[in-house]
Amino acid sequence: MKSPELQQLTASEPLTLDQEYDMQKSWREDDDKCTFIILDKQRWADSSVEEEQCMVGDVNIFLTDPTDPSLAELEIMIAEPSYRGKGIGKEVTRMMMCYGVTKLGVRKFQAKIGLENQVSITMFKKLHFQEVSQCAVFKEVTLELTVDESVRTKLLDDAAHVKERDYRQTCSSGPELLSQ
Repeated sequence: MKSPELQQLTASEPLTLDQEYDMQKSWREDDDKCTFIILDKQRWADSSVEEEQCMVGDVNIFLTDPTDPSLAELEIMIAEPSYRGKGIGKEVTRMMMCYGVTKLGVRKFQAKIGLENQVSITMFKKLHFQEVSQCAVFKEVTLELTVDESVRTKLLDDAAHVKERDYRQTCSSGPELLSQ
């Protein structure tokens, strides 16, 4: 996250090493957030490639309102520029939405995006999110999607090919597991 471009696109600021460790601990231990690391499947299946070299981004979900656990905020980042514009962000966002709906009981999603990040705004609008507000102070737009039965059905259909696996088992099983 040392890239000024990524910091601007994700409305992030550089963190110290201690702050990064604290952030990782929070992600691991907190019940109100979840992250999926996006890997290049072909590179990950190659045992000569280090795992860290396979990461292309992440998608996150936050349960932002303790009084309403059915409301979740989404974030997506495709960090590697060569992977952008290929539909990966849209695919993994739908996967995270399906996870949120089926595992966490989410019924409404929000995305808060910098006003200048038209690529992300367009992607969320293609996923049928609607603009609900703009904040001049933070220079961001808030988009929302309420999960009705048709949205739920579409998410489940989109993710029908997805198999949930324990990451630790997948790592120890090797590339043959990936080809299933």
